Amino acid sequence: MTRIIRFELEPPYRLAVVFADGKEQAVDLEPVLKGELYGPLKDPVLFRQVYLDPVAGTLAWPNGADFDPDTLYHWDEVAKSFARQLAG
Repeated sequence: MTRIIRFELEPPYRLAVVFADGKEQAVDLEPVLKGELYGPLKDPVLFRQVYLDPVAGTLAWPNGADFDPDTLYHWDEVAKSFARQLAG
């Protein structure tokens, strides 16, 4: 199971995520901040409220948006298809 151990914000919409196996992943979320759930995260104040959910293990926001650790772990491989799905 992929587990996030820490992360850092890198403005404007990037995260540096560190996983339990030592992998570090740069994640640029800007291309996927669309739609009803993820669109509100374009508000920098809301985006900076990201936290590591201790129960689900996801990176989450107060509006209910979250990203699964496996998705973030493989971000380089899945980012474009994720953005296409959100575009419709």
